Amino acid sequence: MTDKPKRQRRIVGSIVRIALDEKNHTYGRVLPAPLFAFYDLLTAVDLPTEQVLAAKILFQISVMNSAVTSGRWAVIGKKPLENVFSNPPPHFKQDIFHKDRFWLVYNDGREVVASKHDCAGLERSAVWDAEHVEDRLRDHYDGIPNKWFESLKIKD
Repeated sequence: MTDKPKRQRRIVGSIVRIALDEKNHTYGRVLPAPLFAFYDLLTAVDLPTEQVLAAKILFQISVMNSAVTSGRWAVIGKKPLENVFSNPPPHFKQDIFHKDRFWLVYNDGREVVASKHDCAGLERSAVWDAEHVEDRLRDHYDGIPNKWFESLKIKD
């Protein structure tokens, strides 16, 4: 019989351990809802919190709360957020019927009309499942394009 993961609360500043396979894992950070940040760390050993927090941020995206609340991503620590997280980058929306219409979406809920050029390199407005984030992280470390990320790129 396998143990069920422990249910946890989603608390801003929490550091989570994300298993990517039987051996390797990486880390993420709970930001103000619905955002998470993901660190550029692939390791087979548990790292001290200070080393995790000093690592480069790969990306920040919106993720379903269940990634943490279900216990899938184990909370391993909590620290107040650093200033780098005080102004998250905007993401973009694209009209599905009029492909030339774009908006920048800010974390405070503001939406500003934008050009395709303004949106280049930004994340599309979407809330990711834990499994899709894990796929994206695995693909990053394997050096291959991620089908979920690619499907969200700006459409011509």
